[in-house]
Amino acid sequence: MPVEIKVPALGESVTTATVGKWLKQPGEAVKADEGIVELETDKVSVEVPAPADGCLESHVVKEGDEVEVGAVLALFEKGKAGGAAPAKAASAPAPAKAAASAPEVKAAAPEAENVDYDVIVIGSGPGGYVCAIRAAQLGFKVACVEKRATLGGTCLNVGCIPSKALLQSSENYHAAAHDFAAHGVVLEKVGLDLAKMQARKSEIVAANTKGVEFLFKKNGITWLKGYGKVEGTGRITVDGKPVTAKHIIIASGSDSANLPGIEIDEKVIVTSTGALELSSVPKRLVVIGGGVIGLELGSVWNRLGADVTVVEFMNHLVPGIDSEVASQFQKLLVKQGFKMKLGHKVTKAEKTKSGVVLTVEPAAGGAAETIEADVVLVAVGRTAASKNMGLEEAGIELDKRGRIVTDAHFSTSVPGIYAIGDVIAGPMLAHKAEEEGVALAELLAGQAGHVNYDAIPGVIYTWPEVAAVGFTEEALKEKGVEYKTGKFPFLANGRARALGMTDGFVKVLACKKTDRVLGVHIIGPSAGELIAEATMAIEFGASAEDIGRVCHAHPTLSEAVKEAALGADGRSLNI
Repeated sequence: MPVEIKVPALGESVTTATVGKWLKQPGEAVKADEGIVELETDKVSVEVPAPADGCLESHVVKEGDEVEVGAVLALFEKGKAGGAAPAKAASAPAPAKAAASAPEVKAAAPEAENVDYDVIVIGSGPGGYVCAIRAAQLGFKVACVEKRATLGGTCLNVGCIPSKALLQSSENYHAAAHDFAAHGVVLEKVGLDLAKMQARKSEIVAANTKGVEFLFKKNGITWLKGYGKVEGTGRITVDGKPVTAKHIIIASGSDSANLPGIEIDEKVIVTSTGALELSSVPKRLVVIGGGVIGLELGSVWNRLGADVTVVEFMNHLVPGIDSEVASQFQKLLVKQGFKMKLGHKVTKAEKTKSGVVLTVEPAAGGAAETIEADVVLVAVGRTAASKNMGLEEAGIELDKRGRIVTDAHFSTSVPGIYAIGDVIAGPMLAHKAEEEGVALAELLAGQAGHVNYDAIPGVIYTWPEVAAVGFTEEALKEKGVEYKTGKFPFLANGRARALGMTDGFVKVLACKKTDRVLGVHIIGPSAGELIAEATMAIEFGASAEDIGRVCHAHPTLSEAVKEAALGADGRSLNI
């Protein structure tokens, strides 16, 4: 007897939907949880899945029809193989993958009412744990899979948090040794207790990871301890034990990238993980890669006394940032003692009794040279953590860089499985992952989850800090967008003078015709905090004049943002 497939509940206050596309035609064989029809509302687009293996008998409604929640969409015969499918209409979508390449189905998807959880998140980094919390707030029964002994992923354990702890400690040490005297604070001797500095870092990491564990308990989230592997729609294993869920979210993050022929031992040739655990200050540190991670960790050890050399393949630091900011940034780092070998590549790393000997060549070709180092930090970027998770075997599509391919609603090529954060395309930033986690949880609840990728700020926590949001001048020129520029130096800011931190500037880019803020770039004190105002402006479509007309407290560093915004119209007040 045919089963009626009906319009499911679509979220609070949503009572109707429009039939978008029929994904299956009458007579077609359908597997459990395979999408049959797409429904569209003003808030969300959803696929209605098959309740079991079987055959689609008939459509009850047509594409474009408006239907109410509970209305019958189609008739379905469970367990029936189905005959030859009729020819599809020209508008019918092609299947995501050819039948010949479809993976072998290991087991049928679980019935929705018999699953262990509503939502399972694989990975407890910023994207994963925030997604889990938001889903729990929305009433889902949630579990989070984490293989580490502590929650928080790379960011809290061996990334953002420990690196910022060491950056602050090293900055304090450097200030005590070099800057306090200008303020009338005279210290006869400044000593370094690296073991205590490392212990403080570890205490901060522990407090943060335990904080996430507390939030899980507070929100009723189950921590599934072990290695998560995807089996298919609704099914994973954790250390081999099967677990089921209506929705599976992959938030596995990223791993440090490496260079061919360079063997990482986390002692003398290290990634960011090893660089955070050094027990002594290396006399000579070579950083391979002039990106954010390399420059931040290079700054830590430079302040503590290391001779730091940066080898970067490109001819400038931090590819992708505003060129004017990059130029100023490089000058200030060199002033601090950094040595730069831009436009060069490392072709060999040979360990010796005293450290490492690197062979370095010009990227454009030329004579090789050698550089000796006590420690080498490989910081050439990060790669999506998508290996050994059963993704390809389950039919989940990956791109050439190993990232999970998703649509605008974070859906993968397998129904009921989603992905967020570093494991998908986009900037590898903790806060980007968090925003995606919240948006996806809200979409699953029938709400209008959304991420504005033009308003994702980026920050480099060196001295001075570098922060940016929106478009660079180079990007606007490439797009052919006419813009105007307002710039204000911290040298002309009263609070910056009082702090003795006058390096850098704020630059505001606004549309020449509409004055809408298109990008803001800051190099200087507290840039990572100041960028929030600019991000808010871009998110809500503010103009440069809007920022300029907002009253900013005096004296504050934020006045530099206001002055730069006024400068876009040629009317800065203090320069």
